[in-house]
Amino acid sequence: ICVTKMSTRNCQGMDSVIKPLDTIPEDKKVRVQRTQSSFDPFEKPANQVKRVHSENNACINFKTSSAGKESPKVRRHSSPSSPTSPKFGKADSYEKLEKLGEGSYATVYKGKSKVNGKLVALKVIRLQEEEGTPFTAIREASLLKGLKHANIVLLHDIIHTKETLTLVFEYVHTDLCQYMDKHPGGLHPENVKLFLFQLLRGLSYIHQRYILHRDLKPQNLLISDTGELKLADFGLARAKSVPSHTYSNEVVTLWYRPPDVLLGSTEYSTCLDMWGVGCIFVEMIQGVAAFPGMKDIQDQLERIFLVLGTPNEDTWPGVHSLPHFKPERFTQYGPKNLRQAWNKLSCVNHAEDLASKLLQCFPKNRLSAQAALSHDVFYFYCTKCKITARDWRKHESLWKKQ
Repeated sequence: ICVTKMSTRNCQGMDSVIKPLDTIPEDKKVRVQRTQSSFDPFEKPANQVKRVHSENNACINFKTSSAGKESPKVRRHSSPSSPTSPKFGKADSYEKLEKLGEGSYATVYKGKSKVNGKLVALKVIRLQEEEGTPFTAIREASLLKGLKHANIVLLHDIIHTKETLTLVFEYVHTDLCQYMDKHPGGLHPENVKLFLFQLLRGLSYIHQRYILHRDLKPQNLLISDTGELKLADFGLARAKSVPSHTYSNEVVTLWYRPPDVLLGSTEYSTCLDMWGVGCIFVEMIQGVAAFPGMKDIQDQLERIFLVLGTPNEDTWPGVHSLPHFKPERFTQYGPKNLRQAWNKLSCVNHAEDLASKLLQCFPKNRLSAQAALSHDVFYFYCTKCKITARDWRKHESLWKKQ
C-alpha cells in the first residue's frame, strides 16, 4: 500500500488522508518480500512516500478478491547458522520488549525475533495443568495457520512449552480503537472508505472459506503505519459448516452484537459479522459507537430498536420464536432515517444506503461482504475516470494511465 499525507480538513484532531497511490491486480502479483517502512502517515510531510507491498493484496486497489485464489506462501528467510543459533519454533528465539496487554488467559508482548531481527507480537497463553490448553487458543492457532491475506494478521510461529503456548504474530503498531481515539469526532471520509474496504476484503476472504470471525470490534482491527487494516484475534472464530445451528450466543462485545444474538438466536451465519461491520462503519464516520448500551442486553436492544424500529413478524419473520423476545418488554418504535440518528453519514457519499443494508435486524437481509465490496460508496478516488469498484476490471488500463 502506498500512502501520503494530505491535510484536507482544518478540524483539530481530524486524521489526514491515507491515500493509496498504486494498484496491482491479484492475478498478476508476484511474491515479494515485506519491507519495513519508517513512514508515519500522521507526521511526515506529503512528499515523503514509501511503497510497501506485502504478500497477497497489500496494495489497496479497490477491487474484489478473485474467488478461489490462494495467496502466495510466506517465505521465511534465515542464513546458515550453527546448531546453537536461535531458530523458529524455539522459546529463546524471541526477546520480550514490553507488555502490550493482558487478558484472562493470555498476555501480549511486543517482541523481537533473534532470527531475523523483526518486531513481532507475542501472545503468551498460560497453560493450566488441570484445564489444559484453552480451546480459544487452539481454535485461533488452527485457523490462522491456513489464512494468508494482506488483511488478516499473519501468524509467524507457534511455540509450545510445558507452561505456555506462544503465538507469534506480525507486529502492527496500533488498532482502529486507538486510531479513532487519536482522531476524535469521526475519521476523514476517504480513510473511512479505505479502512472499510480492507475490512470487507478480509471478511470476504474468510467467509468464502466458511469461517466466521464472531468478535468484530475496533480493538480487533489492527492498523499498520502504512494504513493496512488487518483482522486479528480469532479466538472466537469458527470454521464449521455455514450456517450452523450449534453456536453459543455469548459472542461479540455487546455494542457490536446483532439483535438476533441478543435475543438468544444460535442459528447464525456470516450475517453475524456483517452487523459488526455496519456498527464499525457508523462509528468511524460519527466518532462515537453506533449503539453504546450502558446497562444490559435489554438496554442494548432498546437502543437498536430506537433507530431501526421494534421488529415484528412482518419485518422479521420468526422473531417471536426467539428465546428472549417478549413484545411487551420493548417500547414500540418506528424506523428512523439513519441520518436522524447519525448526522455525519451525509459526509460520505452513499454511506446511509450502505449502513442501512448492513444494519438490518432480520439477519438474512444483511448485505454480504462480497456484495458490499461492490457498493457505490467505494467510488474510486480518481474522479476523472468515473469508475466504480464493480467496473475496475473493465477500466483498469484507463485508470492506471490517469
